[in-house]
Amino acid sequence: MTITHRDLHQDWTLSVVDGPVPFEVRDVPADVPGTLITDLLAADLIPDPYLDRNEHQLTWTGEVDALYRTVFTWEDSGADRVDLVAASLDTAATITLNGHEVAQVQNQHRSWRFDVKDLLVEGENTLEILFAAPLRVARENIKVLGDMPKVGNDLPYNAIRKMACNFGWDWGPVLVTSGIAGPIGLEEWSGARLRTVRPQVTVEGDDGLVSLSLGLEQAGAADPATADVIVEVKDPDGRTVATDVIDVPGSSGDATSSIRVERPALWWPRGYGEQPLYTVEVTLRDADGAELDAVSHRIGFRTAGAVEEPDEIGTSFTLTVNGRPILAKGANWIPDDCFPTRLTPDDYGRGVRDAIDAGMNILRIWGGGLYESDLLYDLCDELGIMVWQDFTMACAAYSELEPMRSEIEAEARENIVRPAWHPSLVHWNGSNENVEGYYEWGWKDTLEEGVGWGNTYYTELFPALLAELDPTRSYTPSSPYSRPIVSDPRNPHHGTIHNWVAWGNEENNDYTRYRDTISRFSAEFGYQGPANFATVAEAITERPLREDSEAMLSHQKAIGGQDKLVRGFSSHLPLPEGFDDFHFTTQLNQARALICGIGHYRSHWPVCAGTIVWQLNDCWPVTSWAAVDGAGRRKLLWHALKDIYAPVLVTVQPREAGLIVSIGNDSDDELATTLRLRRQDHAGHVLAETEEDVTVEARGAVSVPIPPELSTADEVADEVLVAELGDGSGRTVHFFAEDKDGNLPSDALDATAARTGDGYEITLRATGTVRDACVLADKVDPDATVEGQLATLLAGETAVITVRSQREVDPEEFLKETVLMSANGLVARARSTADPR
Repeated sequence: MTITHRDLHQDWTLSVVDGPVPFEVRDVPADVPGTLITDLLAADLIPDPYLDRNEHQLTWTGEVDALYRTVFTWEDSGADRVDLVAASLDTAATITLNGHEVAQVQNQHRSWRFDVKDLLVEGENTLEILFAAPLRVARENIKVLGDMPKVGNDLPYNAIRKMACNFGWDWGPVLVTSGIAGPIGLEEWSGARLRTVRPQVTVEGDDGLVSLSLGLEQAGAADPATADVIVEVKDPDGRTVATDVIDVPGSSGDATSSIRVERPALWWPRGYGEQPLYTVEVTLRDADGAELDAVSHRIGFRTAGAVEEPDEIGTSFTLTVNGRPILAKGANWIPDDCFPTRLTPDDYGRGVRDAIDAGMNILRIWGGGLYESDLLYDLCDELGIMVWQDFTMACAAYSELEPMRSEIEAEARENIVRPAWHPSLVHWNGSNENVEGYYEWGWKDTLEEGVGWGNTYYTELFPALLAELDPTRSYTPSSPYSRPIVSDPRNPHHGTIHNWVAWGNEENNDYTRYRDTISRFSAEFGYQGPANFATVAEAITERPLREDSEAMLSHQKAIGGQDKLVRGFSSHLPLPEGFDDFHFTTQLNQARALICGIGHYRSHWPVCAGTIVWQLNDCWPVTSWAAVDGAGRRKLLWHALKDIYAPVLVTVQPREAGLIVSIGNDSDDELATTLRLRRQDHAGHVLAETEEDVTVEARGAVSVPIPPELSTADEVADEVLVAELGDGSGRTVHFFAEDKDGNLPSDALDATAARTGDGYEITLRATGTVRDACVLADKVDPDATVEGQLATLLAGETAVITVRSQREVDPEEFLKETVLMSANGLVARARSTADPR
């Protein structure tokens, strides 16, 4: 009989059976997949933890035992085996069927399968899963494993194999929960099934190679039968281009298949080519030709990975696909909800679209979260987004003792094989900041001599497993990581760095400090800013909103974060008065910080081969480093990334000999054009100008020195330098003075607003220099989206900002002082406050 699957997702109830629960929780309807907290929220037993300070009312959720229970009917179909299959149980679970214990498990990051046929009965069956309090379990584990160093709020996330950020982070709340975190059901089968199908897909010469390692499991019959495995490879149009038939003796549980596909179309990251996806179909048949089991996966043919080579500077780190160096432009991805079971295909689609629309070509799946859903990898395959995948080890030392070691190996084995089908996955990383923690955060001094802190996972276990299971991608033991001088993980000349000095320094966290070093690859760096206004207004019920209120600060998880926000903008922007200006100032400063950092790094391509900013997304409404807030609203930072990740980028950069214009050309076509430079005042009077022909090779960058008469202002507060390409593909405006010290005109912007078919158009006309004009449309319509933010106009120029909105409002609402905002407005209001006359 063909293997059949039956979901067991209905008619579950939840009861809290032990621990400090503040009210009775008995037989509450439960969603599966789901969590304790989301079930209590759906039953109106707790307030929304994302609102106000409600998070702090739920500290007990990690200290209670939760029992999930369902009753289902079953009839014996005659199958040899009936397996209970769970994709993810979060986390310390005891599974009982009809009063008989099936298993005790303790790892959210792996799946489970148990033969339960002998425990099933005809008619009604009762399945119970008791989740022990995760915090209690973690503390009990410490008694066996030892208390290992970690960062954060000191909850023992490194003593239990559970999503680490569930215990809080410097952008996430403490919402420790339990539950059936993935699909669960019964699989019935006879004869044999495909236990594993492990792929290796690569390119050799002009041909594609598909190598499969097949693991078969027999149902336990006394005389295992011979089986056939048929493998077909189909092209993107569905045509079969290669086949293989394998005879598998009943005495063997393993088989291999190697298929060559002639001259396949290659998979490329977006911006470098197309993303053709082939399909591999594997069918298991018995000796009579009846289908027993089948799997189907899409694949893409390419070679990919990071190249680390010694050179005259240090050690490079360059991502390559099909032998071509790729300028990495991307962001870190965290779980998109504190409760990932709530995420839908549309949620993942929106998240990947945020990356695509911002011009990104890579996402790093951060190690404090999860091995992600196939939904995410599938989208990245389709849309050409490369994936860098961390193993789920982050910001902590991890015991190398049993049973932790065996659990980490088991989850690694499963999660190396599961995403191996996806061409978008190009790089594996052993841990997030754990090697840095050992050498830079004092762990080395606190750990006893000889105590394993996780390093053998990163340097021995993971690379050995990858060599065995999937050697087609590159691997680094940690990020940041400096090969060959491992004890100096912050060395910018070797491998990857995480540049947090610009944000994290307690005395000087000015974003211009990104220019202090030239890294080979910046895998993590960022700057904080608040969520969009509508997101804040939905999450904080107090009125008026205040940036320093208790509720607002509860949504600021970074230690000293609020002080760093103020200190970070104080060198650039005037001190704001009131929440609206504070909100805009800090979002604007966040955007400018990444413009500064990425512009600096891109100007040093190919020495610096890429940037992965921290971070793309948020999991709840919070002040953080994200470009898209927890409600899915794109912050000003996102709009800045869209500009700074454009294929052609023009920036002005400081060098030892003076200012230069950097022109980056991340396209396959040579750029031959004219560079025009002019120095002018805010009224538009040209004070000096020049032009010269420039050629930038495909996927290249050039630096053009700026003549002294253009790089130095006569009146710093009143002048700008304009650098633009004659073909219109790039422009930048360099300000000689910071906004707080300059003379940005207060009355240089005229604006009108009009209704259009799908929203509104705000037309801007500048009579003088206008810097970073933005329409904060979510203040008018929380569902509105905006195109064309951070508009800088010179005297006589016009720009249009488009607002997509279905709400009928007076167009003049978009022209209010708190909606149409700019650096000019901030400066004008600060002057008015300083001099009320």
